[in-house]
Amino acid sequence: MQKKPAVCRRPVNNNRRRTLPFVKVTVMAAAAVVRGIGSNLSKNLREVRLHLCQKSAASHGTRDFIEQHYVTLKKANPELPILIRECSGVQPVLWARYGFGKEHNVSLDNMNADQVAKALESVVNAKP
Repeated sequence: MQKKPAVCRRPVNNNRRRTLPFVKVTVMAAAAVVRGIGSNLSKNLREVRLHLCQKSAASHGTRDFIEQHYVTLKKANPELPILIRECSGVQPVLWARYGFGKEHNVSLDNMNADQVAKALESVVNAKP
C-alpha cells in the first residue's frame, strides 16, 4: 500500500491581500516608464551607472528597480553600457554620461522602484 504524499498548506494571510494591489500598481507604473524609455535610452546617453549598497534601506528601491527592469532595459539597448556598482555604505546614485564626457547624477536615496524609473526617464530626456 502506497502512502499519499504530504500536502503543504500555507496559512491564509488577510493582510497580504490589502498590500498586494499597491505593490502591483507600483510595479506596473515603473514598467510603463521603462517601456516608454525603450530604445530611446541610447539616443542621448553613452553610459548609465547605478551606485548602491547591497544592504541599506536607502538602496532598497534601487535594488528592486534593478531586479525588475534591468533585463528589459538591456534587451532594448544591447549596445549601451548599463553598469551596476555595489559597495557597502554607499548612498544610491544614478550617473548618466552623455557625449563629450558630460556627466549628470541624481540621488536615489530612499526612492521606490517607480521613483527610480522616473529619475531615469528624466535623465534620458534631459539635454546635456
